[in-house]
Amino acid sequence: MSNRIAFQGEPGAYSHEACIAARPDMEALPCRTFDDVIEAVRSGEAELAMLPVENSTYGRVADIHSLLPNSGLNIIDEHFVRVRIALMGRKGAKLEDIRHVRAHLVLLPQAKTFLKAHGITSEAAVDSAGAAKDLAKNGVNSDGVMASAVAADIYGLDVLARGVEDNDTNTTRFLIMSPKADHSRRGDHGMMTSFVFEVRNIPAALYKAMGGFATNGVNMTKLESYMVNGSFTATQFYADIEGHPDDPAVRLALEELDYFTSQFEILGVYPRDPARD
Repeated sequence: MSNRIAFQGEPGAYSHEACIAARPDMEALPCRTFDDVIEAVRSGEAELAMLPVENSTYGRVADIHSLLPNSGLNIIDEHFVRVRIALMGRKGAKLEDIRHVRAHLVLLPQAKTFLKAHGITSEAAVDSAGAAKDLAKNGVNSDGVMASAVAADIYGLDVLARGVEDNDTNTTRFLIMSPKADHSRRGDHGMMTSFVFEVRNIPAALYKAMGGFATNGVNMTKLESYMVNGSFTATQFYADIEGHPDDPAVRLALEELDYFTSQFEILGVYPRDPARD
């Protein structure tokens, strides 16, 4: 199996930055879509997948939670990336030259104070790393791009300003996924367990299913619902809890959950990233 980690986007994307930080010894493999990332691991083209699941400012990444249960992959690690936005231009350009920038739609409002202060207009791009690639090939000195500084290194652009974002706490959480699960690991900063479930069709089923976590003192850090196959009657839940299934409290909570669910699947048991703190 190749020593590669697959990610969605062009080289220089924030997902690429996550790959470099979390697995510096692996080759990062860019893929067009999240489905392509998963398929790259399934086929053996890549050993691991790096998938963004949520952002502290914008919430969950669309479609990811519905892809995870059917991926055939297991979560083996989590990694957090602080979204630091760099403004970059062509070689030799200066900040005062920049009149117009392109970036992914999500990044533009995050730097509105900086852009307004410098009189710079903006335009949405499909992705920021792709915009950096286009700028290097076809841009002029009055054009700029906002993206990860990694993109500037890859495409030979000059970073003209760093940290242009308004919110200095904006963070994206990534999951690292593998075909093989390893529940024997124990992290120095604790463990996380992620799972999906559907509750049985009985009154107050969700309330009863969650009761085991409260009574056993298990911290649930995330609980989200989403429709299954477009149905309004089949709702699936995704949850993250602190702890390992072998921990007595977690084991009891999961046993109680299982009693009130029609479907239950563990997606991963992995070390808790100290960046959570």
